[in-house]
Amino acid sequence: MPSKKVVEVVEGMDEEIDTDADLKPSKIKSKDGKKLKKKKIKEEEEEPDCESPVPKKKKKKDKLAEDQVVGQIDDATDPNGQTDISEPPMKKKKKCTEAVKEEIKKKQKKAVVDSKLNGHSMPDTPAPTPNQTPSQSDDSTSESEKERPEETPEEKEGAFSNFRISAGTIQKLKARGVSYLFDIQVQTFDSVYDGHDVLAQARTGTGKTFSFAIPLVEKLQTDVLEKTRGRPPKVLVLAPTRELAIQVAKDFKDIAKKLNICCFYGGSSYNLQIDAIRNGIDILVGTPGRIRDNIQNHKLDLTKLKHVVLDEVDQMLDMGFAEQVEEILAASYKKGGNSNPQTLLFSATCPPWVYDVAKKYMKPDCKRVDLIGKKTQKTATTVEHLAIACHWSQRAAVIGDVIQVYSGRQGRTIIFCETKKEANELSMNASIKQSTQSLHGDIPQAQREMTLKGFRNGSFEVLVATNVAARGLDIPEVDLVVQCSPPKDVESYIHRSGRTGRAGRTGICICFYQRKEEYQLRSVENRAGISFKRVGVPTANDIIKSSSKDALRFLDSVPAVAIDYFRESAEKLIEEKGAVDSLAAALAHISGAASLEQRSLLTSDAGYTTIQLVCSQEMHNLGYAWKSIKEQLGEDIENHIHKMTFIKGKMGVCFDVPVNKVKEVQEGWKDGRRWQLTVATELPELEERQQSIRGDSGGGRFRGGWGRSFGGRDRRGGNGFRGGHGRNRGGQKRSFSQAF
Repeated sequence: MPSKKVVEVVEGMDEEIDTDADLKPSKIKSKDGKKLKKKKIKEEEEEPDCESPVPKKKKKKDKLAEDQVVGQIDDATDPNGQTDISEPPMKKKKKCTEAVKEEIKKKQKKAVVDSKLNGHSMPDTPAPTPNQTPSQSDDSTSESEKERPEETPEEKEGAFSNFRISAGTIQKLKARGVSYLFDIQVQTFDSVYDGHDVLAQARTGTGKTFSFAIPLVEKLQTDVLEKTRGRPPKVLVLAPTRELAIQVAKDFKDIAKKLNICCFYGGSSYNLQIDAIRNGIDILVGTPGRIRDNIQNHKLDLTKLKHVVLDEVDQMLDMGFAEQVEEILAASYKKGGNSNPQTLLFSATCPPWVYDVAKKYMKPDCKRVDLIGKKTQKTATTVEHLAIACHWSQRAAVIGDVIQVYSGRQGRTIIFCETKKEANELSMNASIKQSTQSLHGDIPQAQREMTLKGFRNGSFEVLVATNVAARGLDIPEVDLVVQCSPPKDVESYIHRSGRTGRAGRTGICICFYQRKEEYQLRSVENRAGISFKRVGVPTANDIIKSSSKDALRFLDSVPAVAIDYFRESAEKLIEEKGAVDSLAAALAHISGAASLEQRSLLTSDAGYTTIQLVCSQEMHNLGYAWKSIKEQLGEDIENHIHKMTFIKGKMGVCFDVPVNKVKEVQEGWKDGRRWQLTVATELPELEERQQSIRGDSGGGRFRGGWGRSFGGRDRRGGNGFRGGHGRNRGGQKRSFSQAF
């Protein structure tokens, strides 16, 4: 390398300015320096290049020099007015105009003069390395920064630099894929760190666990902790389920350094927990039952607690846990005492009674953070809510089709059942083609942990569970949540649906219901602030399309070595049946969609197809549709039409016909100016109040919703009713829901 002595020749200045004279006088007369000086003078005597003299291999700097010439960058100096010209000049390129030459000389003169006025010499500036910070690097760094996408407002507000988070914790958070704090974490960090009591409510999947974990870990790591053997815990976190407790403990361990974190829950060994107590605990996470057992056995001391967290507080303070929680906290909380531990309550749902019970533990000046509010949607905003009407006897088969279409063979699905028996039966049902396992309270704890670990790792695709998996579990990349029936309380629906669409991802939640459960579905809509989209079961065409995509993925995964073994058989099959038919048969077999059963979009009943009849004007009653149908298809068609229902706005009707009658209906019908008949490919939006439904047994039809039939008597499968509710043959009144 030549000497780092650099000489500038500036227009109007005959003298040579030695930019290294002040810093390195001993190197002025070096041999290399003289050569560089002569070479530099020679270059300046010639016409200037269009690019600054920079190393040949540094393409980014070449581009920046071009920008300098055309005025895109004000000048090529660094923030201190120093010009990076330490390397030998490049070979000249294209000649510039006189105006450009003049501009270059002016900027060179300005750079040198400014450096003298500021008391800076012109030392050699090495090319920036990849590890340089923006303040250390030259203009090439700013160029790369320009290429970065602009930060969103959420990213700016949640930047780690805005909070008291250590570099070590930031590094661990980034390893978990967390690049900034989410909204609930931003809103609660300072309050938790400063020791205030906090009652926080936020939607599922928004990062509530890290809302208390990050500031508490930072607080403990900042404080000087006694690392004595047998030290009692400073932090207690109570969770309603074993699975949630295990997950919360893992979240603490992922970001903590030099803190002893333990998790106590039922089904695990007492001996291991006693050993942990003897060694000393900093953060204790557990379920109320096992924590209380260790207190009663005089093994666990909670008198030194500084922070208490109740995760999923509404369930924690519910009837089944309130007594246990009170007994646990009795040792640490004194009525009206100022030395009570900091209390942090977090949940996605906080009924009004939770606030009343919480007053017993929290200080009057507690901070309340509510990111949901009373009138807004309480479920995750990234989840789409669908509802499918289906009788319980058809449910298992329909769920198999739903998983295939909405999640596929390789997606992840969680199915929620009300009972353990339902979960066991559904997990073994052959209608679900994907690998399936169940999770509920009767399964041994070790097996439950293995099941959850396998589901997270992708060992199987479908998890059938009771509410044990509904609360707080963060399972990544769940595509679909299926609820076999509307839950009795809206909180359960919110937490179940929140297992998908987490951390900004989108998801789908499908709720099955029977006609008699319509009111429960509406209750969930009203209280959760959502609106279900009523959809029909997947059609045969939907299933075939989804199955074909899965089959093609399987074909792509077959190794080339295996293909050679089947090449001879493939050639023989192509000769016999042709290439297209052979491949189509293979795809059908691989996908498992060789035999498909058509189902009604209205009721999910097998063997029926839904027909849509659209009218050009609004109808006042179903009799108008019946009259037109009979005129074209004959009187006998009434025995094959079921469940006729108004389309929303009464601009048409839809109804079911047996699969073997669809062709007959299509061939016998002729569209006119007023009526158009089609086979429904998806369930149209229906009138909210069912005006009239035909009976399953094919008896009569109704006029004006609940009026008389054309035959002069009201019938529904032989049991008629008059005037809307009427009386059946047994003399008892029948409600609208019972009509289904």
